[in-house]
Amino acid sequence: MRGKGGSTLKWKGRGVFGGAGVSPPILIFYSLSPQNLLNPRKVFAGGVPCLKILVSKVLGYGIVMGSVMVKLPQVFKILGAQSAEGLSFQAVLLELLALTGTIAYSIAHHFPFSAWGEALFLTLQTVTIGFLIQYFGGCTGRGVTFLAVYSSALALLLSPLPPSALITLLQAFNLPAIIVSRLIQATTNYRNGHTGQLSAVTILLLFAGSLARIFTSVQETGDLLVALTYMVSSICNGVIAAQLIYYWHVPAQGKKQR
Repeated sequence: MRGKGGSTLKWKGRGVFGGAGVSPPILIFYSLSPQNLLNPRKVFAGGVPCLKILVSKVLGYGIVMGSVMVKLPQVFKILGAQSAEGLSFQAVLLELLALTGTIAYSIAHHFPFSAWGEALFLTLQTVTIGFLIQYFGGCTGRGVTFLAVYSSALALLLSPLPPSALITLLQAFNLPAIIVSRLIQATTNYRNGHTGQLSAVTILLLFAGSLARIFTSVQETGDLLVALTYMVSSICNGVIAAQLIYYWHVPAQGKKQR
């Protein structure tokens, strides 16, 4: 990408925001500045690599911002129904394990926030859902214990104490954790004959977000383990989304057994 006087803006590596030479916010600001927008050729002057960085950053931060509210429809649906019927607490625990692994691994490897930030917001919302499942299941004490134990575990993992090998192992465990968590939820839906209080908006947003993350993870982290995790997550989220469509007109009480 060319700057003033024909100088070249080089992408030298990853820093706090993804680049040590020119940070993505500066790169995006330069590319989308009024001067360049009046001459669209300048936006693409850096060729395909520069365009990929721009698209990845915009998409990445868009995913992070969208994640702030992606599970709120699920939370509001539970609160509105005063019930968490159809939601598996075991699946929530496994999803939390995967999200926590992503956060710890990304911070340990200094990945840019745009590459993993949604995991932080999804964790907060997933913890809320986990507590609500216990609360509306008549186990408030267990819900409070769950909050305390998880908060302590998260603080420990984000501290300098855990060895890097443990963090990498936790990230590698994301794959089976995601598969098993979605399998548990899919099995629950199948046995009930309906999707209960699952929010279609939340599931579809998670599916779309995980698909987009395949591209951004390759561009921003270059970590095949992270990219593979999002590929698996997309497939699993797609299965749940397909069940939502299949059981769309089935009432909450489920199908009558033949």
